[in-house]
Amino acid sequence: EVQLVESGGGSVQAGGSLTLSCAASSYFVENYVMAWFRQVPGKEREGVAAQTNGLSSLYADSVKGRFTISRDTAKNTVYLQMNNLKHEDTAMYYCAADAEGPHPGSWGLGIMQENDFDYWGQGTQVTVSS
Repeated sequence: EVQLVESGGGSVQAGGSLTLSCAASSYFVENYVMAWFRQVPGKEREGVAAQTNGLSSLYADSVKGRFTISRDTAKNTVYLQMNNLKHEDTAMYYCAADAEGPHPGSWGLGIMQENDFDYWGQGTQVTVSS
């Protein structure tokens, strides 16, 4: 059974930072495409960042230069470092995993979609006050 467990969410003022963590099995952190998505009520789940096991990374335009995805195979954990947070970053953040992730063509275009990933965590809430 695949388990992805997110933590690190909370409330922060605009301009602040948070680091989200996703604990997963060692097999997934070592071999799978890992990603972070976010969702606000009434909207579709949005891809934020993804990373292959070869450490190629992909970011949504809205977070480029502010968010960094990384993984620590020794700790079986994937991270999302979020700096210079904005009110519009407020959302439920989800960790996701998949053996293949986005199609290479989509990856080159910076596109990641919910149906590219088979495994999901329960989410952690991030609230940014302006």
